[in-house]
Amino acid sequence: MSYLNGFIGRRDLLKLGSIGAFGFASNLLWHVDSAQAAELPPALSPDAALKKLMEGNQRFVQHQPQYPDQSAKRLEEVAQVQHPFATVLSCADSRVPAEIVFDQGIGDIFDVRIAGNIATPEAIGSIEYAVALVGTPLLMVLGHERCGAVTAAVKNEPLPGAISTFVTPILPAVKRVKDQPGDAVDNAVAANVRYQIEQLQRSSLLTERVQSGKLKIVGGRYDLDTGTVTMLV
Repeated sequence: MSYLNGFIGRRDLLKLGSIGAFGFASNLLWHVDSAQAAELPPALSPDAALKKLMEGNQRFVQHQPQYPDQSAKRLEEVAQVQHPFATVLSCADSRVPAEIVFDQGIGDIFDVRIAGNIATPEAIGSIEYAVALVGTPLLMVLGHERCGAVTAAVKNEPLPGAISTFVTPILPAVKRVKDQPGDAVDNAVAANVRYQIEQLQRSSLLTERVQSGKLKIVGGRYDLDTGTVTMLV
């Protein structure tokens, strides 16, 4: 599959009949044409992207952030086209902002945030856009310590409003580890990351990129106490 400045080529776009109607495709092609004049850096390999992400987390943990890509020049560089090197599906928790915990800047990370870092159809669609159309080589599902959504799934009690809509997709992960020793919530946090990755792997757009070596899917756990991201998958 060929890409131009991080966007899918015309011929390849036509092959993706599931992407949407003609109007949406035409709009995407307009962005391709607009992006041609943009000067983009060389694309990172999946392994290089993961290394860059984790090096940023180490800087954050060691309180030595570089605050990259946060200048007026960077704003100008990405005003017309984006080329993030990583997509992160993370929890909406206010304590886990991806750009900060990975010490990155504007246009570096394609953020998909939802309580419980769950792979809903809307989240999967956003991730497919980032991977298949924008061309990010790395996808991380990031859970975190003492996650409220996972805690609610472990307790599995009645909840007000629409809160249960993000608890239900976590229940299969909770069931997998309900008999494991140790902290029930922490066990479920890790199991949920793995379970949501399994849901993402049902996407043909994502699996094709993985099989071609253009995408790596990984899972991580963020420690609220230390700021450290530990790899799970």
